[in-house]
Amino acid sequence: MATESIGPKRLVVGAHYGLGDWLAQRLTAVFLVAYTLIVVVYLVVVVRANGALDYEAWAGVFVPLWMKILTLTAILALLYHAWIGMRDVWMDYVRPTGIRIGLLLMTILWLIFCAIYAAQILWSV
Repeated sequence: MATESIGPKRLVVGAHYGLGDWLAQRLTAVFLVAYTLIVVVYLVVVVRANGALDYEAWAGVFVPLWMKILTLTAILALLYHAWIGMRDVWMDYVRPTGIRIGLLLMTILWLIFCAIYAAQILWSV
């Protein structure tokens, strides 16, 4: 046998992020669900107070500092969640190392751009 697949000298490949990333994706998903529920309840309160949900009421939801911080945290959780998923997709399905590294780099740059742009929009309200 040229390569043993069982035992102490087995061929080990992959990044072995495993349980940590699985747990991180589940925790970010739970946080995003909680954030969504908070925003929905907050919007119901705003609609009851104003009678309608127009642009001023919608923008007013994100004026308090606590909501900006919560929203920015949710955006960062979403981006981390997306990073874990996309990294796993690239690692599982793109075999050429150069192309995989290029895709990982473009993904990182895109997510950083999204984070900066989202923060800029959030703090402009």
